[in-house]
Amino acid sequence: MAHTFVLVHGAWHGGWCWRRVSDLLEKQGHKVFAPTLTGLGERTHLLRAGINVSTHVTDIVNVLKWEGLADVVLCGHSYGGLVVSGVAEQAAAAIGSIVFLDAFVPENGDSMAALTLQAVRDNLKIATERGDLGVPPRPAAAFLVNEKDQAWVDSLCVPQPIGTMTEAMALTGARERIAKKSYIRAGAYPNPGFDTAYARVKAAKSWRTYEVPCGHDVMVDMPERLTEILLEVA
Repeated sequence: MAHTFVLVHGAWHGGWCWRRVSDLLEKQGHKVFAPTLTGLGERTHLLRAGINVSTHVTDIVNVLKWEGLADVVLCGHSYGGLVVSGVAEQAAAAIGSIVFLDAFVPENGDSMAALTLQAVRDNLKIATERGDLGVPPRPAAAFLVNEKDQAWVDSLCVPQPIGTMTEAMALTGARERIAKKSYIRAGAYPNPGFDTAYARVKAAKSWRTYEVPCGHDVMVDMPERLTEILLEVA
């Protein structure tokens, strides 16, 4: 059976980071959308003041709407966990399975700044005080990306729009009402925010949980294993 996957990248990245997983899924006859969020990747020319999580939620909701997608496997990586949680609020009917890949699982009122590492908060403060439009990317080495891919990842990561880190999410629990929910934790990457999210969903009977032995960019480090899991949760 062919499935439709919508893959949402994390902060500083773009749709490019999913290429290996997209290729593996498409070879097996599945349909894959890996849109780049406004202001990032090949849409970096659109970076401006005022881009926030709501902008990125609209990016994905509009892909679902204009492509006429239904029963999708919606996967959010890292910051993408905020985006897919927001998409669930507007387009739950189109989502068959929601997947959080080493991602934040925000509650109502949460922002990325509230959930992220202190180092990122410090960079956000500096960028805001300087009047920058975005927060500079963290090096791939900090995400424990495998050594041979670090230069490639670093060359494509760009500043993350400031508003995406500061906007508080308005959530009513639509995500929890999706029947198939999964969390994949990258075991080699230490992150208290993800540990908290993972522990919380692991204790809930309605979630499936997985652990993979690699750094944070699972789609770069272990695309084959990630593809297997995505097909399983579909």
